Amino acid sequence: MFDFVRKHTKIMMFLMFLLIIPAFVLVGIDGFSSKGSAGDTVAKVGSYSVKQGEWDASHKSEVDRLRSAQPNIDTKLLDSPLARYSTLERLVREHVLNEAAADAHFASTDARLARELQQNPTIASLRKPDGTLDMERYTQLAASQGLTPAGFEARVRKDLSLRQVEGGISGTAIAPAAQADVALNAFFERREVQVANFLPADYKAQVNPTDAEIEAYYQANQKQFQAPESASIEYLVLDLDSVKKNIALNEEDLKSYFDQNVARLSGTEKRRASHILINAPKDMAPAERAKARESATALLAQVRKAPDSFADVARKNSQDAGSAPGGGDLDFFARGAMVKPFEDAAFSMKKGDISDLVESDFGFHIIKLVDINAPKQKSFEELKPAIEADLRTQQAQRKYAEIAETFSNAVYEQSDSYKQIAEKLKLDIKIASNLQRKPLPDAKTVLSNAKFLNVVFSPDSVEKKRNTEAVEVGANQMVSARVTQYAPAHVLPLADVRSAVRERLVSSSAAELAKKDGAAKLLAWTAQPDAAKMAAAVVVSRDQPQSVSPLVLDKLMHADASKLPAWIGVDLGNQGYALVRIGKVLERAVVEEARAKQERAQYAQWVASAENQAYYELLKTRYKAQISVPKPVTASNSAVVSE
Repeated sequence: MFDFVRKHTKIMMFLMFLLIIPAFVLVGIDGFSSKGSAGDTVAKVGSYSVKQGEWDASHKSEVDRLRSAQPNIDTKLLDSPLARYSTLERLVREHVLNEAAADAHFASTDARLARELQQNPTIASLRKPDGTLDMERYTQLAASQGLTPAGFEARVRKDLSLRQVEGGISGTAIAPAAQADVALNAFFERREVQVANFLPADYKAQVNPTDAEIEAYYQANQKQFQAPESASIEYLVLDLDSVKKNIALNEEDLKSYFDQNVARLSGTEKRRASHILINAPKDMAPAERAKARESATALLAQVRKAPDSFADVARKNSQDAGSAPGGGDLDFFARGAMVKPFEDAAFSMKKGDISDLVESDFGFHIIKLVDINAPKQKSFEELKPAIEADLRTQQAQRKYAEIAETFSNAVYEQSDSYKQIAEKLKLDIKIASNLQRKPLPDAKTVLSNAKFLNVVFSPDSVEKKRNTEAVEVGANQMVSARVTQYAPAHVLPLADVRSAVRERLVSSSAAELAKKDGAAKLLAWTAQPDAAKMAAAVVVSRDQPQSVSPLVLDKLMHADASKLPAWIGVDLGNQGYALVRIGKVLERAVVEEARAKQERAQYAQWVASAENQAYYELLKTRYKAQISVPKPVTASNSAVVSE
């Protein structure tokens, strides 16, 4: 079937055209977007089904957001199964809260939306010097998230409604100081303990497995000694860098760009100013604010008469604790560093000028412009390399979408080779050997992308060895691969992994001996405490664990200490066994009042979070929220040995 499609692409395109166009006329594009299949259902909230496509899109948006905020973040963490599952949980939570908001008829007024946007630091950075919003940059911001300005504002409205659902619970959580102190004192209770560790390493000398035992362990645990499936591939990467290489720039465009951007490219103008601040926040009573203005006016008259006294006057009278000791000096700053009224005044003054009173949200400022650092305007030749880089990036971004479509179609239509595609788009055919479904530690970014690896190791790709579909693995980055050789997962011969088998058998047996000895000592020492050989007693607590491991600490702090001494044994798995004697229970040490207040506030947040989560669990039940995808395990108990 697929062979016929590949060989008769034009015929199939014509037939699809005849079928699809009437369908769009009858149903409409929105009808397709809402009714069309987006993959399997991965979760349900009431009658709403969360599809695989929605999950993928949501995760891509989350990854793009995190990459933008943290460019150096490890991409492997973002594409891990656990990270993807977390995105699905957030998506389900959003749908549950959305249902609750709709039932409660929560809505956000235009005034509330405007206030939210004004408080958003990202939106604030888009304002022009005159205070108006730069609509072009605002549109670009929305487009970077796949939205129009109206869509962006609709999403903000939706977020505000969802916050109202949770705010009704978390905002009413109560945690009295007495209750917080009781809980915190119990949580940070101290215990005097002695610990005896039974470590597998101390028992390895007692283990000397025979060939038969090694053989038996190998046969019973073959999954531990399995070489993973692997493949050798050819692949093509289309990204902005590859598009840039093919962009030719002419001298006229470069000079035109220079004329329009010379000031920006030459550098940022900075100004140095000193100020005297008289505090008068917006919520100050009118009478008090009037007094503050009078004080500022008097100080302004004083420094106008004797400009050289500005620093002394600032030291004695300025209410800006940060700059007053230095005579009001604010050092050099560029546009965007100060509040707008202050910035507008500072950048309109001449060196040595003293401003009129400048009113801001903080109060009344008297500004003295100390110095101006205006970068020297550079010549066209000096800026030419930077201009070329800027223009190439801009043109590559505009051209990428067009080339990406060509790339996607070409890797599908010419499925048995990359030669023609590479020549047409001037891309390099790359080769990778021993590629595994689980990426190697030193794998490059593209080769470590989980979505890409799933496509490479799909049955169709492995069996037919044809070009995969073009997979989007990052912002402005697509890749397609073709399997040239494939080796399925297989158990390595015992002869190849004998040393590894023996080592694991010895470690496993030593751990069992350690546990057995520890459990025996627990019974014996509980019966005859004087026979116990324990380390010196230490006082531990959850905030001062000393050298006690987290697992042992958790067990000993949960142990019943109503009758002392109390004994507990802790099975540490392949780390052996720990035996603990609890000798005393001590109250928490007295803490400073400042720290106590901070902890009570933290406790209140915990209470609010717990109540909020409990309410969400109730909403999940009410709206029948279910995730059909199994949650990935955080760690695997199996291991792979490859030699």
